[in-house]
Amino acid sequence: MERTFAQTLSALRRQKNVNQRTVALELGISQALLSHYENGAREPGLDFVRRACDYYGVTADYLLCRSDAPDGVASTAAAAVAFLEQIRAVTDRAEMALKEFSSKTEKML
Repeated sequence: MERTFAQTLSALRRQKNVNQRTVALELGISQALLSHYENGAREPGLDFVRRACDYYGVTADYLLCRSDAPDGVASTAAAAVAFLEQIRAVTDRAEMALKEFSSKTEKML
């Protein structure tokens, strides 16, 4: 089962071992509104998401269930690997084009 925003938000609070009242106060919302977010009855705006990420020390991708890496390191590493693979593919194509060009040039001489 995939996790949801509500489950992630609630789990982060429990991991930090704080109650809803404390978190709500720290994040500038009511306890009732935090409860609605944690049980999935309401969805927060971006400002709350930003504050919650800062409070819990996680990335928005993690909080929004787009990544399994709370600190973003794994997703950053995966992005770097994908980028390097793209560079390798471009480099390989450039090498092939250069060899083809060189071969045609030699035949013309």
